Amino acid sequence: MSEKVPMTPEGQARLREEMRRLKEVELPQVVKDIGVARDHGDISENAEYHAAKERQGMIVARISYLEQTLSRAEVIDPSKLSGSKIQFGARVKLMNVDSDEEQSFQIVGSDEADLKKGTISVTAPMARALIGREVGDEVRVNMPAGPRTFEILEISYT
Repeated sequence: MSEKVPMTPEGQARLREEMRRLKEVELPQVVKDIGVARDHGDISENAEYHAAKERQGMIVARISYLEQTLSRAEVIDPSKLSGSKIQFGARVKLMNVDSDEEQSFQIVGSDEADLKKGTISVTAPMARALIGREVGDEVRVNMPAGPRTFEILEISYT
């Protein structure tokens, strides 16, 4: 049995849109590019042809990945969640106990995580350390730069 892939409704919509774009725009274009390159003659030394075939393979592989991921999706709407413990979909505000620096992020699915957008993967060490914790708890997390201790300041589901 395939393992479910948690994601937010927004994450599911982004993956569906990416798959639609790949199937309806990029794949037909690369097929056209392959035909044009093939018309140039000998394909054994045709860089355009080989580049287009490689791109086609990458697009087909990505479509396959997206189809598999979406078929296993467990869509969880954070706005319908509540509670005092951190779980998937939570928006969390932490303070680094050593530096007094605050940081905030939302815990989302692996395919949605983007630190620049304030989201981290539910499978990331930070998220795994926070799941099940409450406001006021201190959590020690093994980070790439070494262990850090964080205090949980806020938890919300919006």
